[in-house]
Amino acid sequence: MNELLLKVDVQGSASGSYPIHITNSYANLGAKLREMSPKLIFISQKGLENVLDSFFKETGIAGGLLYLLEQGERNKHISRLADIYNWLIENRIDRKSVLVAIGGGVVGDFVGFVAATILRGVRFVQVPTTLLSAVDSSVGGKVAVNVDHGKNMVGAFYHPELVYCNVSMFQTLPDSEWACGFSEIVKHCCMEKTGKDLEFLESNIDQIRSPEILIQIVRDSAAFKASIVSEDPKELGLRSILNLGHTTAHALESITEYKQFSHGQAVSRGLVTALLLSLAKCGLSREFVERVLKLMAGLGLPMDTCGFEATDLFEHMKFDKKNTGDTIRFVLLEGQGKPVYGVPMSRDEFQTAWTQQKRRYG
Repeated sequence: MNELLLKVDVQGSASGSYPIHITNSYANLGAKLREMSPKLIFISQKGLENVLDSFFKETGIAGGLLYLLEQGERNKHISRLADIYNWLIENRIDRKSVLVAIGGGVVGDFVGFVAATILRGVRFVQVPTTLLSAVDSSVGGKVAVNVDHGKNMVGAFYHPELVYCNVSMFQTLPDSEWACGFSEIVKHCCMEKTGKDLEFLESNIDQIRSPEILIQIVRDSAAFKASIVSEDPKELGLRSILNLGHTTAHALESITEYKQFSHGQAVSRGLVTALLLSLAKCGLSREFVERVLKLMAGLGLPMDTCGFEATDLFEHMKFDKKNTGDTIRFVLLEGQGKPVYGVPMSRDEFQTAWTQQKRRYG
């Protein structure tokens, strides 16, 4: 069995570090979970019945408690917490229980927040089932729920005991979900200092979904994020670079009430905007911009503006967590592996870049 193992070092956490397993089977996971606790509580979402069947069959776990969330980002809303808290209490959750989040980013973020808050904190495990959650939300310990005025506005830094990613689960994902994951992977490639991850992605684009290539791509992307998290576990500075493309993305999600775009689809569009802004404000070379845009197009990533007006998006950016006072701030690029964060952005500057994006991609 192919398997790659990473370790995230977390300053100030109780455990100090946690492992990330990237493999193509759940065969080894059952024993790991049983060693952790006799009381495992599985939380997933409706629509993942086939994934859950595979999970329980391969791990050999039967008879555990299972809670299914409804599908969609709107179910990560703070109003959904009361039901699951009450269910867990009714089912006698205790401090030795372990919550196991099986699903994409919505499930992982939500379950992580529940784990961080119920009984003042219980252990949890991330089992990402989408490419996006494997390289993004499952790594780093940021857990949160949404409120009416913004995404992830109520949350905590609370790290899992274990992340276990089985890339074979991705094979049944629709093309739109693959695109979501690759938007974050391309983002990481732009910020990795040597450029080797970007080159590997470009050279393997024709066999991008093969398990051997995919394990390496997920490993490289997760390793990049893990390295940033290890240096700045509570986003006091450096970790802010991981928000490249996210200011526009969060505005797109907010303006549509999380109903039109998945997170990855919004990030893809936001990454285009960030590249165009970096060209104008940070001296990023046109050659690099065109190289990344070509790669994004080759991966089938969404890059259009969907008819939204810059002025409307700018209003929704006012609720972004990266802002200082009334100043809207972006993460941009000066070059390969040279991100800069906290860049102030005017309405006119954003308007210009968004107009360029609209002219080019619709």
